[in-house]
This record gives sequence, structure tokens and C-alpha cells, in this order.
Amino acid sequence: MRKSLRGLVSLAVLIGTVGTTGVATAADTEANSPTAVADSQSTDIKDRILAIPGMSLIEEKPYAGYRYFVLDYVQPIDHKRPWAGTFKQRLSVLHKDTDRPTVFRTSGYGLSTTPSRAEPTRIIDGNQISMEYRFFTPSRPQPADWSKLDIWQAASDQHRIFAALKKIYGKNWLSTGGSKGGMTATYYERFYPRDMDGVVAYVAPNDVVNKEDSAYDRFFENVGTKDCRDRLNNMQREALVRREPLQKKFKEKSDADGATFNTVGSVDKAYEAVVLDFVWGFWQYYGQDVCDQIPDAATASDDVVYETIDAYSGWAAYTDQGLEYYTPYYYQAATQLGSPSIKQPHLAGLSRYGYQPASSFVPKSIPMKFQPQVMRDVDNWVRRNANKMLFVYGQNDPWGAEPFHLGKGTRDSYVYTAPGANHGANVAGLVEAERENATARILAWAGVSAPAVQAAQPLARFDARLDKAVDEDVTREHGLRP
Repeated sequence: MRKSLRGLVSLAVLIGTVGTTGVATAADTEANSPTAVADSQSTDIKDRILAIPGMSLIEEKPYAGYRYFVLDYVQPIDHKRPWAGTFKQRLSVLHKDTDRPTVFRTSGYGLSTTPSRAEPTRIIDGNQISMEYRFFTPSRPQPADWSKLDIWQAASDQHRIFAALKKIYGKNWLSTGGSKGGMTATYYERFYPRDMDGVVAYVAPNDVVNKEDSAYDRFFENVGTKDCRDRLNNMQREALVRREPLQKKFKEKSDADGATFNTVGSVDKAYEAVVLDFVWGFWQYYGQDVCDQIPDAATASDDVVYETIDAYSGWAAYTDQGLEYYTPYYYQAATQLGSPSIKQPHLAGLSRYGYQPASSFVPKSIPMKFQPQVMRDVDNWVRRNANKMLFVYGQNDPWGAEPFHLGKGTRDSYVYTAPGANHGANVAGLVEAERENATARILAWAGVSAPAVQAAQPLARFDARLDKAVDEDVTREHGLRP
């Protein structure tokens, strides 16, 4: 049966590759002639990009030292049946020079249209292509056939974009992403291992067996100091002890905002879901250094407890309005990615629902069925086949409790953990030896000169506007999401 499953995956990849590359092959011979190549080099980069079949311009934004384009690209809804309908997928191009290497970045969520650089883009001083993940609006087929939202279809989106732009950006390519974006970069490599010259996946969870989540329980039993853990647990517990007055405040605010709770089912379920995210949210986005800012639960007023939970969890997270943007994520978590569940024994007798499954946060009108073999397949592939892959985790990030692992069959690949870091962990936060090796490998994979590889330093200076520390696509609302 296992051989049959692998055969089906291989067949799907073959079908998808044939179906998607066939879209633009008619002009390949003419486009690659010496005359055509010479002409293209003298053509403005915007015109060259817009000459790609299916590519259209949404807007161009100026930024010193770059050209920045926000674009639409026509994609098949189903890469196995490319003739059966299309949709427009947004992407952006941060163009530096066609003689520079290129980073292909995705957050795994929507697309920010503000120019920014991922850490590898700064390290190699290259171009950056950023892709909006399918089914995040506006990159959603209409009508939406949710069965076409899976990791292979999304990887095939990336493959088509790469194939289209590789003709312009001919130097080495690296893929990258943080959190769900790191997962996305990994899945892309699993299905199209010949596209990229290297992969840098940040804080990418690897939930191989969805029903086995004890690693998260062990994480929360040991993260930080006991004093900090107690302070957080006490505040979380207090929010459930005071459920009646605080939930009344929550409902009044929700009513005033016009918020509804049809998806999760009730105000009570939404209230508890936010409270149960509190400790997780603290460690995901903050850390030990601000633990002393958490008020003493025993003496805090109702308003202080309410505001503290809001600051780290976000009361709007499980309203219909807060969930709507993230429906594609929760759908994937409920069908392929899996989602964590933790016990939180300090809430015994107070929690009515426990950690609710991802399916609870998807409209009931969307059919879902979990596919347990999908993450096992990816995990097995990484352990046996990873080549030129770097995984970076944060020591104090809950999502790192279930990381990717490397096996005997891997080559030139690494798993590093940044000490004290949270969900924003990066190469710069690694210990010196690992930071230098990671930087050198990224440079080498990008094909830069040997002296630059040996120096193991980023090639571009830090830019406070371009080089944001937090992925703004992921943090639009608080909530339990990678």
C-alpha cells in the first residue's frame, strides 16, 4: 500500500508538471534564439515580465535601488486538469538585477504589497519573488472548490511561477518562508526538488502524527522560568474563573463591533478559545524578557485581566470576521497539516471545550476530511532526501516543539535553533558558529563568489524599512496559527 501511495504522488507530480509547463511552451524555441535573448536584455524589466503569458500588472511602487511590481498571474485551478478553469494569483517582484540570484518567498498566507526583504534576500543581495498562497483573497477561484486547496496544488503554483520567471532571472534560486511559509517552502521542495538551488525554512512546524501532541505539553512544562510559567498560567486561569463578567464585556464589545460567532458556534466557545491561546501566544510572539509585565492575577481588576488576554491572544480572533481571512489555513490544518492540542492541567475544571480542532474554525458548509498520510510523506521525504535545506527554529517558540529532522540520506542540510528566540527566529540569532555556517551555505547555494562565501556575511546592508523582523502577513490577528 505504501508503494502504491508513493506511486500516486509521483504520478500526480508528473501530470501537474506536464499540464502546467505546457501553457507557455509554444514560444520557447523562438524566445531562446540568440536574437531574442539579445533583444530581451535591452528591454525594460517591466516589459519583460509582462511579456510572460498570463502575467498582468496591478501596480508598480518605487523603492531606492529596486523596482517593485505587484502582479497577477493566471493559474490553473487544478494543475492536474489545467484546461478546467483558471484564477488570478497575486505575486510581487522586488527586482534588483537579472545578474543577481533570486529568492522565492511565501508566507503561506496572503501577500503584503509593501516592499520588504526576507533574510536570505538580504544575505545574497538578490531579487525576491513573493507569492500569495492560493485561496487567500483575492487569489481565490470563483466559485471556490476547496478540494483544490492542498499542498501539492500550491507547490505547483510555485513551480509554474518559477518556470515562467526563470527565463528572466537565470541565476540561482533559493526558496524561503517563515512559519507556514517555511512549511510551504519545504513542501515545494518535496514535490519539485529540481527547481531550487537551496531552501531556508524558518520556524516550520512538522506535525507528523496529528493525534500525538505530547511534545507541546513538554514544551510548556519547561519553557522559561517557573516564576514566568506560573504568572502566565495564573492569568489564564483567572480569565476562566471570571468567565461571567469578562465574557459579558467581550459580548458587549463584539455586539458594538458587529461581530458574529456563526462559525465557532457561540460567544462562550470563542471566549474560551481566546483564553486558551493566551500562554501559547505569549511565547510565540514575546518571551521571558517581558514576563514581568504580566500583572499579578490575584490582584488584577477585571479590566486588567481582560486587557492582558487581549494583548497576547486578541479577543477578535475567533469571531466570524476574525476567522474569515484565515479560512484557507484552518481548512488545510483540518485536512492535511494537522493542528496542535495541549492539555493545560492548570485549567482543569474550568475549561469546557479544551483545545478545539481546526475544523471548528471553518464554515460548516465546506466539506473536510483529514488525510493523515500527507505529513508522513513529507516527513519521510525530508529525512531521506533533504539536499541543501536549512531549518531554523526558536528555542522558546511553541511551534518548534515538533520540528523537521534530518536522516542519513540527507546532504548539505542543517537544523539549527536560535537560543532564547521566539517565532521570529532567524539566522542572525544563531550562535556564532552556526550563524557563520548558515550564512556561508546560503551564499554558496546562491552561487555567489567564493570570497563572499568564505566571509560568511550578508552582502546587503540592513534596511529598517525593507528588513522587517516580523512577518506582517501572518500577524494580522492573534490566534493559534503558525
